[in-house]
Amino acid sequence: MDANQGVRDLFFLDESGFAPTMPTGYTWSRAGQRAVVPREDKRGRRVNVLGALAVGLHADLVWERTCGKIDAVMLLEFVCTRVARLPGGAAALDKPPVAFTRVRPCTVVLDNASAHVARVFKGRREELAAIGVELFYLPPRSPELNDIERVWRWRSTRTTPSASTRPPKRSVAQSIRP
Repeated sequence: MDANQGVRDLFFLDESGFAPTMPTGYTWSRAGQRAVVPREDKRGRRVNVLGALAVGLHADLVWERTCGKIDAVMLLEFVCTRVARLPGGAAALDKPPVAFTRVRPCTVVLDNASAHVARVFKGRREELAAIGVELFYLPPRSPELNDIERVWRWRSTRTTPSASTRPPKRSVAQSIRP
């Protein structure tokens, strides 16, 4: 309700991975003929994305491509720099600039992924609250409550080829751009 009135920002945060290569688990061939499946090199083709979908009056999608695994340190930095827009990022969380105040307080909705509940991230709740960022955790196994999941699903249907032998029309990185 507050997000629709512009009183509070509401962000749905999650990460996703996109790979333009479909796994080849099985195939078929004519009786007596050996099946030949072209092998694709899968290294370096996966793109991991950390994103936050703002809903309500000030709707927006902020995201960041990452290399490798998304951990709690990376998540904290993302929330501080991209969501809270704290100058200096997570390093400034202990002593935020005196003049820093968010225009509107915000609530970040998260699932219970390991990076989201790690002590490095969840242990900074008080410091985040001091700069106007509140964390709200969804019940376990309820991705349907996280609005950004719809964005990831929509993007994955446009980046994943229908068969491993057909390359996607656009690269994964190009399709993630809003």
